[in-house]
Amino acid sequence: MTTRGAGEGYSGAKAAEIVGITYRQLDYWARTDLVRPSLEDARGSGTRRRYSYRDLLELKVIKTLLDAGIRLETVREVFTYLREHLGEDVTRANLVIQGSRSVLIQTDGELIDLVKKGQGVLNVLPLAGVKEEVDARIVELRPAPGEGAVGEATVTRLASGG
Repeated sequence: MTTRGAGEGYSGAKAAEIVGITYRQLDYWARTDLVRPSLEDARGSGTRRRYSYRDLLELKVIKTLLDAGIRLETVREVFTYLREHLGEDVTRANLVIQGSRSVLIQTDGELIDLVKKGQGVLNVLPLAGVKEEVDARIVELRPAPGEGAVGEATVTRLASGG
């Protein structure tokens, strides 16, 4: 974890708003190590978490998986695998979800069974759309001047890998 200036990143409340989850969910996910803020973690009463743009993408992927009907326990397993094998960019692949079974489709067409159990309706979940959703929400919820969150120009720069 790297600590940066307080003017960078997103507060917990703003991150939750951008991703479309409750602050309570965000807090639980941080306390249980599903997604910890990479810019600044809470260090006791009165300190604030600061989430990076990448953290927002990870949070949105998790929310998307939960919205697709995947149990939180399974999401943890899937997301651990995604982090370990996709590294920095969890949005560069697609997931095929069948009940509680998930298959990762990498860009070269390789299929990887993530969780070997369950049956159900087949859903294709393109993770690249997560990035566009987060970018649009950031622009929509553009912070007031002086709030210290990343502005639209920075979103564009981050989105282009800069």
